[in-house]
Amino acid sequence: MPVLILASGSPYRRDLLARLALPFETLAPQLNEDHLAGEPPADRALRLALAKAQAVASRRAGAFVIGSDQVAAAGDDVLDKPGDAAHARAQLAALSGRSARFYTACTLIGGADGVHLAHVDTTTVVFRAIAAEEIERYVAHEQPYDCAGSFKVEALGISLIECIESQDPTALIGLPLIWLAGALRAAGFRLP
Repeated sequence: MPVLILASGSPYRRDLLARLALPFETLAPQLNEDHLAGEPPADRALRLALAKAQAVASRRAGAFVIGSDQVAAAGDDVLDKPGDAAHARAQLAALSGRSARFYTACTLIGGADGVHLAHVDTTTVVFRAIAAEEIERYVAHEQPYDCAGSFKVEALGISLIECIESQDPTALIGLPLIWLAGALRAAGFRLP
């Protein structure tokens, strides 16, 4: 079985990849994730996913490396990870009654044959009207400081949503497993 590495320090992505029941390692890519002026969110997600995979692949020749990144946007506003309660409350207040798009890019590179596969999944999330006290309770309970959009769909954050339009529900959490499973099969990994 070839070596498979997830180029990420994210516990969410690690837990998602574990669902595929393949042995893998994780290595954080140590990458600058700055915005580029005028870069569309989907392009940014793809650029960073590939850069993460390449950073780790350069340290582990011959391994297959998965890189992933997610960029969220509401209209023209990019929704970065809030980092603290005040920013999380502000993001959720701005999203109340609006929709946001989550662009989740995933790449698989490496191996002896030089595999280079890439994909961007787009998920639209429509938020219900959320009262200020609901936002306050939610942020205090979930502390979603490391999540773009300030909510965790896999937990209590689902209560903030009116609907989700997606081809892959795992993409919203951070790793599009439907696409990734197909990419891994194409690269020679055995999945059911």
